[in-house]
Amino acid sequence: MILEGPNFYDDAAIFDNYMKRRERADTPNDTLELPIVEELLGSPAGQDFLDLGCGDGRFGVKLLGREASSYIGVDGSENMIRAAQENLSGTAGIAMRMKLEALDLQAAKYSRVSARLVLHYIEDLTHTLREVAKSLKQNGLFVFSVEHPVITSSDLASKESGLRQNWTVDDYFNAGPRVTSWMGGSVVKHHRAVEDYFAAVRAAGLQVESLREARPRRENFSDEALFLRRKRIPLFLIIAARKPTRTDA
Repeated sequence: MILEGPNFYDDAAIFDNYMKRRERADTPNDTLELPIVEELLGSPAGQDFLDLGCGDGRFGVKLLGREASSYIGVDGSENMIRAAQENLSGTAGIAMRMKLEALDLQAAKYSRVSARLVLHYIEDLTHTLREVAKSLKQNGLFVFSVEHPVITSSDLASKESGLRQNWTVDDYFNAGPRVTSWMGGSVVKHHRAVEDYFAAVRAAGLQVESLREARPRRENFSDEALFLRRKRIPLFLIIAARKPTRTDA
């Protein structure tokens, strides 16, 4: 059965597999994606955060521990929200279930919005990005990560046993759904070229400040061989965009 978006993580076996993988050493999330996201967001102290696709809420716990003023996490998965509410228990953080495709956010409420590895599950980004732009305060910052388009356009079905040694990129400029076998299930991820993400952010009225590909840094790895392997191909695309300050004539 092919699942879409948050429904994928509401499969009990897949969710259990995902949570076990997150505990491994040198995961791509921890060694590649998270350090860049944190760098681009800057110090969380005094910031009001909205975290789209908050997952199990551990990122929110970390932000609040670094003196973020507030944290609201949203996710479409019931399993993820249950885990997030448990992890955020005892903090000022809030986690709520909500589909990102149907966001209706309060205007000018957040100084920081993050969306870590979730936007590639959304078919039509237009509404979501417009709501993000609306919800940001003037000069507010939006930082999001997605699977790199080299990955979402790769033929992952051809993987043989053991570690993959080659990646076949095909139909790169044909945006649209791609079915991926992952963690014992099949899920739909929506492929877009780098320039598609860039254009979508600009169309929402945000100014792109940084575009990163999570270049591996040796100090983030305990395994030298894995570090060298991660240098072969980009896994993540990370973009930071700011809501411009309005200037009245």
